[in-house]
Amino acid sequence: MKIIVTGSLGHIGSPLTRELLDKGHLVTVISSNAERQAEIESLGAYAAIGSVEDVNFLQETFSGADAVYCMTPPNFSEPDQIAYYQRIANCYAGAIQHAGVKRVVYLSSYGAHLPSSTGFITGSYKGEQVLNAIPNISLTHIRPTYFYYNLFGFIPMIRSAGFIGAVYGGEDKLAMVSPSDIALAIADEIAQPDSTNKVRYVTSDDRTCNEVAAVLGAAIGIPDLQWNVLAENQVMQALTAHGMPANAAINLIELGSAIHTGALREDFDRYKPQAGKVSLEDFAIAFAAAYNQQ
Repeated sequence: MKIIVTGSLGHIGSPLTRELLDKGHLVTVISSNAERQAEIESLGAYAAIGSVEDVNFLQETFSGADAVYCMTPPNFSEPDQIAYYQRIANCYAGAIQHAGVKRVVYLSSYGAHLPSSTGFITGSYKGEQVLNAIPNISLTHIRPTYFYYNLFGFIPMIRSAGFIGAVYGGEDKLAMVSPSDIALAIADEIAQPDSTNKVRYVTSDDRTCNEVAAVLGAAIGIPDLQWNVLAENQVMQALTAHGMPANAAINLIELGSAIHTGALREDFDRYKPQAGKVSLEDFAIAFAAAYNQQ
């Protein structure tokens, strides 16, 4: 199959590209960074250098493809994150229809069943709706849970304050996922050409925040590490004080609140998938390495 991978050689794109190449597919990787071209080609894939906001570029790149994997590149500088997600989805939709692509896999998120009150995830909901409107395609929305690597962001707090703190924590449940497990799910879905408006949840492990803190704490030599629930205004002040744009901070807090209330995982819990290969204890090894390096 001729498959287009967006997202360059990022957290998901890199293992996904390798998996698809190992299966014998012809893979083209889209990247906005020309410096990535040599690395992409060294893997045996083709490099298409351009922006996913350039519909003409997407149409040309998608032409003749059997399947495309679409994701929204993070861009916290965008003043309206939700509108940004919707704009990228519209670019994909236009190119998919013009190029006549029939198999589409879209990186969404758990919580995307909700139309609002989920922060950034509302953008995933909007993106799903845009792609759902495309006629005569086979479409799968991949809804991963909380990315393990987001936990790296708490390392400075652990070092300075001695605990993890967010608007969620304590006994709140946190389903987490490794990008490599997401990549395997995407590759599996691409190999199934007859899916129609299907949702697939992907997760690697599921613990309470207190359990997460215990595993990470043991890995870094702080066995009594706590994960505290903080007030929204306290988190807002901390995020903006460290330079995060107000709109991004508001979205992040709203997302965290949806984790705290359990709303984000309501639909996930109805269709809870089998856990992937990378456990929290596996990730804790990488977390400890990053903690000790910093």
